[in-house]
Amino acid sequence: MNYSESPYNINHMYEKFKLDEFKVKKNPIEQFDDWFTDGQMNEMGAVSVSTVEEDGCPRTRMVLLNSYNREGFIFYTHYDSRKGKSIEKTSQACLHFFMKSVQRQIIIKANLERIPESVSDRYFQMIPRGNQLSALITQQSNLVPDRDFLSNKMRELEKEFRGKEIPRPEYWGGYLAKPYEMEFWQGRADSLHDRILYNLTDNLGWKISRLAP
Repeated sequence: MNYSESPYNINHMYEKFKLDEFKVKKNPIEQFDDWFTDGQMNEMGAVSVSTVEEDGCPRTRMVLLNSYNREGFIFYTHYDSRKGKSIEKTSQACLHFFMKSVQRQIIIKANLERIPESVSDRYFQMIPRGNQLSALITQQSNLVPDRDFLSNKMRELEKEFRGKEIPRPEYWGGYLAKPYEMEFWQGRADSLHDRILYNLTDNLGWKISRLAP
């Protein structure tokens, strides 16, 4: 087997910004907010979520970040999907944000809990009607015979709910990811990247450390 080296990977330079552990925010959510509002909202609207499945292998997928607050990060999914089942079993996940244009990454280890049903209800009524119907068609990650099965189901539901409010299915809702570890990675020249780590302490404060690149 031949292994070729990419000139892009060899020569790519990281020299736009830097990150100083003595100048970052004391709270990682506030640091996240600085990066989120630093003109990069479009890049941070999606986040990869990794969970560990029954065979012990991690599985990663992209989801939309709905919102965040001082407690953590909220996204919506099917509770009985593969990610939902993994979360229900372990109550943990790893979130990863990648911001190519500013050469940044954020890695978040978090405990997850379901948000209140009333909040999920309100958000469900805000999403496009087609998305509401698709949530009713089938449980996410289950096998379906073909694309026509989904299209036919959609037409049936459009007819059934014409002129009616579509109820949120009980298996669809939001999770709050409450971080206990957050790493902020800033690309730097010569691969001497800045890596600042926040660890949640027993008294619910945050310990800030620098990691070797």
